[in-house]
Amino acid sequence: MTETLTLTRAAAEGFAIPFLLDAGLPEADAAIAARCLVRADLRGVDTHGMVRLPGYLDRIAKGLVDPAPSLDFEAVAPNAARLDGKNGLGFVVATRAVDHGINMAREMGLGLIGVRNSTHYGMAATYLLQAIEAGFAAMVYTNASPALPPWGGRGEMFGTSPFAVGVPAPGSVPFVLDMAPTVVARGKIRKAARDGRPIPEGWALDAEGRDTTDATAAMAGGVLLPIGGPKGAGLSMMLDILCGVLTGARYGGEVGDQYKRFDRPQGVGHFILVMRPDLFLSAEEVAARMGDLVARVKANPKAAGVEEIYMPGEIEARREAARLIDGIPYARADLAPLLDLARAKGFALPLGL
Repeated sequence: MTETLTLTRAAAEGFAIPFLLDAGLPEADAAIAARCLVRADLRGVDTHGMVRLPGYLDRIAKGLVDPAPSLDFEAVAPNAARLDGKNGLGFVVATRAVDHGINMAREMGLGLIGVRNSTHYGMAATYLLQAIEAGFAAMVYTNASPALPPWGGRGEMFGTSPFAVGVPAPGSVPFVLDMAPTVVARGKIRKAARDGRPIPEGWALDAEGRDTTDATAAMAGGVLLPIGGPKGAGLSMMLDILCGVLTGARYGGEVGDQYKRFDRPQGVGHFILVMRPDLFLSAEEVAARMGDLVARVKANPKAAGVEEIYMPGEIEARREAARLIDGIPYARADLAPLLDLARAKGFALPLGL
């Protein structure tokens, strides 16, 4: 039995959808969630891909995520709206919010959506790409469950909330920045703990506030460390203000951890801005200027040992292009819970099993 299972995008999405339908999602929403999960795997962000599906299904089964909420946007200004996610699956809530932002931006230049009562929405770049592929720029922010302290503290308060900005560059390489304000995503430490591997120094503190290379200790009462010290800590606080304080979502350490807290919904907030990239210049000028910027970046003298300079998101885009042809490699151990559940429910298994 091989340790790796390679699936096409269609096969991976087709494997995920029956679980989501069985959990109560409408067909269109199940397709959205499966697409979001698999796109993370396509781009190599496997910490936010199919491996997360059992956790989402568990929260739906516990009544903490509504599989079929009625999502209605409330206009609060000509080009701004708020959305109560009603504890729906974050993939669906955020996708609908970006769609609404695109529609507003198409008519009025930009669209701002404040979302409350949502849940974890996976890879933030998913929603940047959604806007970029429709021809729009976007800023997509979310808050998250506590993982790092305010600077100088050692208690979890702010999340590994991604700072995500995307700008299209027709004919060139789009700008897709999806970064956490921490040195590393919490999912990588969780995976290291699951695999029994150590983590590098400078990633996390243990429960006593000491630097640790023990992934399990980092996850058991420890905290992640921010990039750039107080700068990263400030970014995380800023995201909590935009996504939590201003939208009506939970904030200041109250966003629920989807793997630890099962007494109430998460209460995640999103702050989404979609804009036409040609607001100030013609589309042709913007495309030319973005192409020129990319060319200048690529032509910059390389540091020692560097073979190529990449735009943010370019490595992931190349990986996605390759995996669309060659398939997505999944560790059989990572898919084991889903494979066992599929057999129990009589769902079709991917080819090769």
